[in-house]
Amino acid sequence: MPSLNLTTRDLASLKVDALVVGSVSSGSGAELAPGHGLPKGAAKHLAAVLTDLEAKAKPGEVVRVVAVPDVSATAVVVTGLGSADDVTADILRSAAGAALRSVATKATVAVALPAEDEAALAAVADGAYAGCYTFDASTTRATGSKKASAPAKGDGPKISVVSTQGSGKNLKAAVERAAVIGSARDLARDLVNTPPNLLTPQAFVDRVKAAVSASSGKVSVSVLDEKALAKGGFGGIVGVGQGSANPPRIVTMSYSPSGRGKGGSVALVGKGITFDSGGLCIKPAAGMLTMKSDMAGAAAVAATVLAAAELGGSVAVTGYLCLAENMPSGTAQRPGDVVTMRNGTTVEIIDTDAEGRMVLGDGICLASESKPDVIVDIATLTGAQMVALGARVAGVMGNDDDFRTAVVDAGAAAGEDSWAMPLPRELRAGLDSTVADLAHKADRWGGMLTAGLFLQEFVADGIPWAHVDIAGPSFNEKGADGAIPKGGTGYGVATLVKLVESHTA
Repeated sequence: MPSLNLTTRDLASLKVDALVVGSVSSGSGAELAPGHGLPKGAAKHLAAVLTDLEAKAKPGEVVRVVAVPDVSATAVVVTGLGSADDVTADILRSAAGAALRSVATKATVAVALPAEDEAALAAVADGAYAGCYTFDASTTRATGSKKASAPAKGDGPKISVVSTQGSGKNLKAAVERAAVIGSARDLARDLVNTPPNLLTPQAFVDRVKAAVSASSGKVSVSVLDEKALAKGGFGGIVGVGQGSANPPRIVTMSYSPSGRGKGGSVALVGKGITFDSGGLCIKPAAGMLTMKSDMAGAAAVAATVLAAAELGGSVAVTGYLCLAENMPSGTAQRPGDVVTMRNGTTVEIIDTDAEGRMVLGDGICLASESKPDVIVDIATLTGAQMVALGARVAGVMGNDDDFRTAVVDAGAAAGEDSWAMPLPRELRAGLDSTVADLAHKADRWGGMLTAGLFLQEFVADGIPWAHVDIAGPSFNEKGADGAIPKGGTGYGVATLVKLVESHTA
């Protein structure tokens, strides 16, 4: 994996394989970003190259130049920032990611983008780390194992983030934090990208245990297997998993800081459908192609608990990973079945392809029993989320407007876009059932919202709760873009870590 460090050294003296600087739009072309810090000879040479290549400095544009005079770096990478008046932390994050992707195989890289404050510097570090990600099926960050016939994955570049603000304690901490979050996010990406035959519910458990064992954070892990789930009354997840040869699990990951109680407590619940065929209400073939990613919520929760423990904050964090495989068979759940959830609520099954809310319902019940200050669930829950908000913006619902806003604000600060959505009371009637306390799905209109209304039924009274639907932003089917790779994105990790850090008892 990559490493991050802070440096204040002069750019000319940095003996690295690649030096990253920014460009901004200038008329119809591009010029080096103000305050670039390069010697005159290097700046003049790069300006001529940008002109000759007709560079535009658009975000995502990367120009790599070798043999640049007056610098010790082997190559200089110029990454587009767009208009000089619109360089935000998000633009810097994306530009750093695009640049590092182009030199991710190099041993040493220095990144000197125009970061004028701590937040901007943190965004540069975050994007640089994220841009180095690749998925290698022969090895995993969780286990460190590899196939004998395959070469091990490289360690990634040593990245020096150049600071023009000095090297104060807060700046160093911001870069160190970016490395912790980056590593955790890469674990989530690895989990999402792992083929579903290699990531069954039990294999997910094994990966989590290995990651905890390898982590410097102190996290405890407990597991409920299919027998314990049945005995404990977890009818939702048992019903979803009963059609598969790979039985369900609920994993509890807990970080308890010393002096527990001072910082309060946060519970995180993640949907972990390791493969979703739709069950008896089977999906069309094309609809299954990305269903290995239906456990992205659980991956984000596992990664967040590890990151929170490694960062060592004062907030107690407990993650609940609701793991199951949704398959059709002679033992599979049927439309029309009635199951009893952990809190005693009976639910009529309407569509077996709406399984995520069932495993989350049981997970939220379990989380509620510990009486945390707040609960967040995160899930690739509905196609309706993508219809409403597209592939990059998550939907956030909740029973408390202030807490819902806190989740959205955490995402904005972390560079992960989300949007507050309502839970209209009039839609609740669509979940009425004549044979159970609750129907598990309403009609198609407002599907993201009725899923949230369903989940709200399992939150204990008095606990602020938010539901984050990441069906779109959790998986990128298109090409890499800025700091976002193709495949699993690790969306949610940065948001949840920021939310935990900002929580007060």
